[in-house]
Amino acid sequence: MVCSDLRCKVGEKGFGETRHRLRPLDLILNSDIREIFHTRNRIISYIQRHLDDLDFMEVETPMMNKIAGGAAARPFVTHHNELDLKLFMRIAPELYLKQLVVGGMERVYEIGKQFRNEDIDLTHNPEFTTCEFYMAYNEYNDLMEITERMLSGLVQELTNGSYKIKYHANGVDKDPIEIDFTPPFRRIDMIEELESMAGLSIPKDLATDEANQYLKNACLEYDIKCAPAQTTARLLDKLAGHFLEETCVNPTFIINHPEIMSPLAKWHRTKPGLTERFELIVNKLKLSNAYTELNDPVVQRQRFAEQLKV
Repeated sequence: MVCSDLRCKVGEKGFGETRHRLRPLDLILNSDIREIFHTRNRIISYIQRHLDDLDFMEVETPMMNKIAGGAAARPFVTHHNELDLKLFMRIAPELYLKQLVVGGMERVYEIGKQFRNEDIDLTHNPEFTTCEFYMAYNEYNDLMEITERMLSGLVQELTNGSYKIKYHANGVDKDPIEIDFTPPFRRIDMIEELESMAGLSIPKDLATDEANQYLKNACLEYDIKCAPAQTTARLLDKLAGHFLEETCVNPTFIINHPEIMSPLAKWHRTKPGLTERFELIVNKLKLSNAYTELNDPVVQRQRFAEQLKV
């Protein structure tokens, strides 16, 4: 009764603010909010079962590190008083998970929080949960198959047998869109599809100044904004976002990224200058990023040295 009275007193607009400030009140008055918690729990349980059945081992890696490693992002900084150490909240668990694989644990995964001291908007949050898994003696085609089976099976689990979901992509006051997770997911080759859709003829040697200028001109032609530094990798990413990702409502793998965009990915076995990498796009948003791991230390050092020149 107190909660009902409160809703009447503050009105719908004021109640919206009250919901966010008093989350227990929100849970009491909105059963759909409680359902989100139940759905999240079912999602995590399904992912754990799926990976466990594939002989993966779930692990926990440190949340605070002496270096901000594992991805390119701005970290949160903290201090360990007892050890008098400057520490960074992790931005990715990648380095520790790879060390476990090197140590002989050939299939590992972690579901946990990451922290990035960057943007806050509809698709970015300073703390967010990821699932990362690593497996020895496999490559990106295997990873695509695992990802496809896991996501399509998850949707079936949540919908009691359907591969299709309704999603209010434009707000709850607008009609929902339908997203179809029926396997197999569409696969598009990044450079080939970009050239086809945009009418481009991208230079094969992307490391040259000519290639960079060509991509700058392409972005200008299509009024695609790319803030400095306008590296070739960032220009390609902007073009792919504009032309390719906008077509990806149903799950789509964008595959075979250029080496200049993918310093950790192994070179493609048949396509020079490209890598064995994919990004999964759903509803125009990146849901997954994976690749065949580059395991040649000489090439890896060269890639990092090239990055530092930019």
